[in-house]
Amino acid sequence: MSDTGMKWYVLRTISGQEQKTKTYIEKDMAHAGMSDLVGRVLIPLEKVVQVRNGKKVIKEKTRTPGYMYIEAVLTGEVSHMIKNLPNVVGFLSNVKGEDPSPMRASEVSRLLGEVDRQAENAAMLMIPFTVGETVKVINGPFSTFDATIEKINEEKQKLEVTVKIFGRKTPVELGFTEVEKL
Repeated sequence: MSDTGMKWYVLRTISGQEQKTKTYIEKDMAHAGMSDLVGRVLIPLEKVVQVRNGKKVIKEKTRTPGYMYIEAVLTGEVSHMIKNLPNVVGFLSNVKGEDPSPMRASEVSRLLGEVDRQAENAAMLMIPFTVGETVKVINGPFSTFDATIEKINEEKQKLEVTVKIFGRKTPVELGFTEVEKL
């Protein structure tokens, strides 16, 4: 928290519109000459790696869809202007109709700590496979064969699968990008 009297608040938005809402807040406050009353606008994001069509795709995903955090001094017109921006549902408060409730210091420090930790961490891998699932091999000498997943090695991003060749089950180790779901 800063010494300027700013406090952190939770702002409810339309899910999926958090980035646009952040842009609206920054532009409208600057246009109205109130940018000194609004500090940081925070949307906690996490990087997720997904395997689609045999290729790794890194996407940023909102950790709290429909919510964002804003550091501000909610006096006078500031609260009213923010509430009336497009995609804004309203502030979180203890009692309906009351002024917005600021977050507790412990909540803010936990939130900021989690955001910092997420920024430091490498992208997480979302494993789209499960043991026992049947997949189709798309690369290598076994391409077009169907295989059953026996083990998943998350660290190496490898799968141990069994491929049926000439009526016999043969164990094969393949990368996540070498198979696709049926």
